[in-house]
Amino acid sequence: MSHRKFEAPRHGSLQFLPKKRTKHHSGRVRSFPRDSDATLPPHLTAFRGYKAGMTHVVRGVDRPGALMHKREVVDAVTIVETPPMVIVGVVGYVETPSGLRNLTTVFAEHLSEEYKRRCYKNWYKSKRKAFTKYATKYADGGKDIEEQLNRIGKFCSIVRVIAHTQVKKLNLRIKKAHIMEIQINGGKDSAEKVAFAKELFEKEVTVDSVFTKDEQLDVLGVTKGHGYEGVTTRWGVTRLPRKTHRGLRKVACIGSWHPARVSTTVPRAGQNGYFHRTELNKKVYRIGKKGDNASCQTTADLTEKSITPMGGFPHYGEVNEDWVMLKGATVGVKKRPLILRKSLMNHSSRKHLETIDLKFIDTSSKLGHGRFQTFDEKAKFLGPLARQNR
Repeated sequence: MSHRKFEAPRHGSLQFLPKKRTKHHSGRVRSFPRDSDATLPPHLTAFRGYKAGMTHVVRGVDRPGALMHKREVVDAVTIVETPPMVIVGVVGYVETPSGLRNLTTVFAEHLSEEYKRRCYKNWYKSKRKAFTKYATKYADGGKDIEEQLNRIGKFCSIVRVIAHTQVKKLNLRIKKAHIMEIQINGGKDSAEKVAFAKELFEKEVTVDSVFTKDEQLDVLGVTKGHGYEGVTTRWGVTRLPRKTHRGLRKVACIGSWHPARVSTTVPRAGQNGYFHRTELNKKVYRIGKKGDNASCQTTADLTEKSITPMGGFPHYGEVNEDWVMLKGATVGVKKRPLILRKSLMNHSSRKHLETIDLKFIDTSSKLGHGRFQTFDEKAKFLGPLARQNR
């Protein structure tokens, strides 16, 4: 670099290189929480949901010593719809010097069409024979299956279940289930974990059996894509002076004459967004159940209303299944599949251990400036409509 009048830190982090579109379109768990407490019962450590949209809540702060203690604050929250997942298999891993090695995988006897569709590129033209031969292993009492389960319990140190979402319960116009492995933590040994996994075969697992209110969790997903963009937007470099020849949203000097190539640390134009990201420590404000029409009722607001705002969430629609309310924003656009994972760290700060007391949840229309929280409130204010008096 040549002489400069002032020193300045570089623009943009190099930790996220290469900035390219991810291959893991529906999220990928790179590490699960450490399985260190054998006194806990076996439990799942992750779940999958779909981003519905955002709203805001009013809550009371209960943090002694904080400036806002015993006062009310407004927080932005994200709603993630989480229909029950179905457990269809179990896989065991052996720890080796070069990493984890898959020992064996055991599948359930009956697999749904959603799961089988994911096994095919073209379901319509296929013969749909997936797992038909495998199901015959259960014919003679499942001796081979039991043998494989015993092998996992005997040799494996890490046990994970294979689970899939039920996309048919959502209005997302997709028929292939999203499949993922979820690690089982807890239990005194691997055999207990395998017994726990086998008990869940072909059963639904709800989100409230994995997470609880006021818990911290991590969100893994893919960010919103912005396509090919220039250096000012992509890296945040300073614009050049107004009179600059041939444009000003550029890097002034991309390097010295020698070495006669452009360094990898120099900001360049290219792909922005659609990156895989993991966000830590999102607090669960509330978990809602399917069919609960008073899921947004609070002690201060006794109005019976569900989480879906008036007119539905923009670009998503209605939330009819279980849902999770997370503090703040999450990565991705509406409808994007997200992975919710138990936190990797043990929390001790007051902020993380605070009990959340919601006073009000906003359900007004998100298309414009919503004035009404429910349709009843709107009808009461506007009176009978002209079309009703014809």
